[in-house]
Amino acid sequence: MQQQAAQAYQQTAKQTADPSELEAQLLSKAARDMKEVQNNWENSSADLDRVLTYNRKLWTIFLEAVTSENSPLPREIRQNVANLGIFIMNETLRIQSAPAPEKLEVLININRQVALGLLEKPDS
Repeated sequence: MQQQAAQAYQQTAKQTADPSELEAQLLSKAARDMKEVQNNWENSSADLDRVLTYNRKLWTIFLEAVTSENSPLPREIRQNVANLGIFIMNETLRIQSAPAPEKLEVLININRQVALGLLEKPDS
């Protein structure tokens, strides 16, 4: 299963030249999935664990990347992403312990904002 996920990521990475664009697409997908669960809470609350797990795995990858000694990102950005990732993990646990649709809003907004930031191109 993990090998299939890695292969899917590699295939998508080949189609997407910019790693930031790929990360933005993945964050946007997680936000859309959480929003769908939120909007259809009565019918899709059973999907809550699935969408939270996906989002948590995504942020775990980001955390591993920014805490790696090989990370090319500036220290301040690495620290900000790490702090955000820790917040995401804690918020996910809070949501899982007492599920409510409105609690998803913070995770949805963070993912959307980070995705937008990843897509911004510096002025040439």
